[in-house]
Amino acid sequence: MERFLGKYAPYIFAIMRIMVGWMFAMHGLQKIFNIPPGNNPPPALLSQIGVAGIIELVGGVMIAAGFFGSFAAFICSGLMAFAYFMAHAPQAFLPLVNRGELAVVYCFLFLYIAAHGSGVWSIDALMGKNRVRATA
Repeated sequence: MERFLGKYAPYIFAIMRIMVGWMFAMHGLQKIFNIPPGNNPPPALLSQIGVAGIIELVGGVMIAAGFFGSFAAFICSGLMAFAYFMAHAPQAFLPLVNRGELAVVYCFLFLYIAAHGSGVWSIDALMGKNRVRATA
C-alpha cells in the first residue's frame, strides 16, 4: 500500500484534518448554538460545557482550515483527554465500557495533527509556517 497511496499521503492527511476539524466544530455548534437541534438547551458560555463548546467550535474550525493547526490541535487534544477523565473514566476505565471511545480517538488524532502540523491545503502552508510539504 505504501507504493500505491504513499505519494498521496500529504493530501489524504489534509482531507483527514479537514474532516476531523469540521466534525469537532459541529460538536461545538451543537453545544453553543443548538445547531443541529439536540435534546439539551445551550449552556451558559462560562460553564464547563460552554467553555468546551467554544474550544470545540473555534479549535475545530482552526484545525479544518489549518490556521495555527498545531496549536489548536494540541489544545483540543487536551480538552478531549480532560473530557475522557472527567466524564467517562469515573464510570469505568475502558472506553468501550464507558462510551468514551470518541473522546479517546479525537484526543489521539489531535495529538498527531499537533505533532505533524497542518500540512498541505492549509492557511499555515500559505503563510509558510508549515514544516510538512507535499512530495508528490
